[in-house]
Amino acid sequence: MSSRPLLCPTCDTYVRRRALPRGMRAFCPRCRSRIYDAPYCDMGGLLALVITALLLYFPANLMPILEIDLVGNLRQTTVLHGAMVVMEQGFVLVGLAVLVAGVIAPLLLLLSILTQLTLLRIGKGRDLLRWLLLHHPTLDQLSMVEIYMISLFVSIFKLVDIADLTYGWGTLCYILLFVLTFYVQYEYNRELMWQHYDEIYGD
Repeated sequence: MSSRPLLCPTCDTYVRRRALPRGMRAFCPRCRSRIYDAPYCDMGGLLALVITALLLYFPANLMPILEIDLVGNLRQTTVLHGAMVVMEQGFVLVGLAVLVAGVIAPLLLLLSILTQLTLLRIGKGRDLLRWLLLHHPTLDQLSMVEIYMISLFVSIFKLVDIADLTYGWGTLCYILLFVLTFYVQYEYNRELMWQHYDEIYGD
C-alpha cells in the first residue's frame, strides 16, 4: 500500500497513509473518524459473500418470515406483505420507506457490488464501473435491512403472549441475509475499489 497523503473526510486533517495489518482501521488523530482500513476479505472473499447474500435474498423476501395463530386465525407474513399492509392502512410514506430500505435498496446494493467486482475482474465496463462507484454511498445509506429486523423483534415481543408464533425457513434466511448484508457493507472498501479502478483503467 502506498504512503501517499490523504485528508480526513470529516475535518480535512492531513494524514499520511501507512500499511495496516488485515482487519485493522486507521482513524483521524483529531476527530477520530474512520479514514481507511485493511479489510479481512480480499476481492474473492467479498465476491463469495455477495453471491451468498443474493442466493438468500429471494427466499428471505418471498418465504413467510412469521406465522401467527391468533385464536384460530392463521396468518403468514413476508417483508413485501408487511410493507403493503402498512400502505393499505394509509401510511403510504412509511410503507414505501420499508419497501425501499428493506427490500429494493439491499438488492440493488448487492447487485451493484457484484457488478463492480465482475467488471474489475474482467477489466471492462469502465464507464459503468465509475458510475456505480460514484453512486455507491447513496445505495449504502438507503439499504437498511436492520429496520425490518427491529420491527420483527418488536412484533414478536408484543405477540408472544397472545398468539402462537411459528418460525420457518424464511425467518432463518432473513436473519442470515441481515448478517451477510451487514458483513458485506463492513468489508466493502470504496477507496480500495477506486484504487483497483485506477490500476486497471489508468484513470
